Amino acid sequence: MQIEGDYARDGAACVRSVTTPEFVELAREAIDANLADLSPGAKRASGDDDGAFVEDFCSWQRIPAIERFARESGVAQVAGELMGAQTVRLYHDHVLVKEPGTRQRTPWHQDQPYYNVDGTQNVSMWFPVDPVARESTLEFVAGSHLGPWFMPRTFLDDQARWFPEGSLAELPDIDGRPEQFRILGWELEPGDAVFFNMATLHAAGGVSGTNRRRVLSLRFLGEGMRHAPRPWTTSPPFPGLENELADGAPLDHPLFPVLWEREPTTAR
Repeated sequence: MQIEGDYARDGAACVRSVTTPEFVELAREAIDANLADLSPGAKRASGDDDGAFVEDFCSWQRIPAIERFARESGVAQVAGELMGAQTVRLYHDHVLVKEPGTRQRTPWHQDQPYYNVDGTQNVSMWFPVDPVARESTLEFVAGSHLGPWFMPRTFLDDQARWFPEGSLAELPDIDGRPEQFRILGWELEPGDAVFFNMATLHAAGGVSGTNRRRVLSLRFLGEGMRHAPRPWTTSPPFPGLENELADGAPLDHPLFPVLWEREPTTAR
């Protein structure tokens, strides 16, 4: 395993060979099982005339391969070390598949404004099971995890369905003024992963030619994260959770199982 980048400074880093070939194959099985049995929350994030970009969320309880990967592959420990956590919980899983010929670019955005959690002790892992060229990989604006939050919008029609219009800053024109930003991105092979803070601005290119891009993404929470119920439906939604966890409560709930805990140090 080799880490490329400075996670604390930039809000993103690449971890080469983060797990073994056995777990790469398990992730493939998990993604394909998810595609064969999409949940009611699955959606197509590309236009009808543009390949197919399919997303699905929160399937670990019904697809055993996802749960086993989360618990046994070792990626939760890597997440814990990067975010300096004592305890790592699974927030949710997210399968993202861009079929060959998908021109749709994933626009610049942060993940955390779509969510129902507050705090900075978090990390997302983006784990492709197919080779990913530099032009198709996930890109990041270095340091953007330090703030502010920007307005979350729908990918296809740019609608503000979460925070009300005007309540958060609008995204800067990153593509139009690239010289003003430090953009990070890595070509990836199966077994490599990128880890990033949920507030880090990121985007991804389309998939050209005959290539396919299957990704299993896991979102992790440290003990510093707190429940933040919203008056709107979050993405993904956790219906009824506001009746079980108070606003500001730790995420101690069966929906968010503990995957890794740091071994206590022995006093001398």
